[in-house]
Amino acid sequence: MGRDGILLAADVWGEASSPPLVLLHGGGQTRHAWDRAGPRLAALGWRVIAPDLRGHGTSEWSADGDYDLGLFADDVRALVAELGDRPLLVGASLGGLSSLLAAGEAPRAAVRALVLVDVAHRPDPRGVRRIVEFMRRRPDGFAGVEDAAAAVSAYLPRRTRPYDPERLRNHLQRHGDRWVWHWDPRILDHFESRMDPPGMAERLLDAAHHAGVPILLVRGGLSDVVREDVAEEFCERVPHARCVDVADAGHMVVGDRNESFIDALVPFLEGIE
Repeated sequence: MGRDGILLAADVWGEASSPPLVLLHGGGQTRHAWDRAGPRLAALGWRVIAPDLRGHGTSEWSADGDYDLGLFADDVRALVAELGDRPLLVGASLGGLSSLLAAGEAPRAAVRALVLVDVAHRPDPRGVRRIVEFMRRRPDGFAGVEDAAAAVSAYLPRRTRPYDPERLRNHLQRHGDRWVWHWDPRILDHFESRMDPPGMAERLLDAAHHAGVPILLVRGGLSDVVREDVAEEFCERVPHARCVDVADAGHMVVGDRNESFIDALVPFLEGIE
């Protein structure tokens, strides 16, 4: 459950007695972005919780259409408080920003560590613009899942493995005789205003400092959203942060190279108390 009692749907893997690890997806995705990573991390001894963020998947939408970043951070705080036992947060893109603010700004969520997946203090506006353009495309939806899969393949041409249309179905919902993305379209208005507003970079760096927990920044080696020099600057300015690249992965690190993502994560997890 998030802020103000908003209901958040989630998948859970692993033993109830294991330490909690929360997977927070990016904007325009759903919890199913972690369908392969969740079971792998549970097998490593974690109780893995992957929620749909507000306005995404089968979680509730904001009644007033408000999707300010602070609301997502408050949802993370509420989820952390409900779980207890200082969970480890793994957040991709929007999920990473929400986690960072929840852990580093008052009231600070009590977490064990943070993993930021291809998100830092300053995005490359060209990459963010490309994402928003894709999300705005086809507002009338798709004739079928195969049609949506073709659109995703065109957007992510580097993926060598065939895109599984059946897995993609989890990110869509039926709307009459069409299939549309399973998120509130009003979210897009907030994404564009969040591209790189004045003061946000310093705000995020301050949050990273005040979080006071180990931070791992997992960058896609081919990312057009987080440049290599920005990732390096983040780690230089945040003493308890370190960076690792996942080769041959773009912004969608987990979807592009799930096994390589897990391999990059394991040494960090093994060092967490």
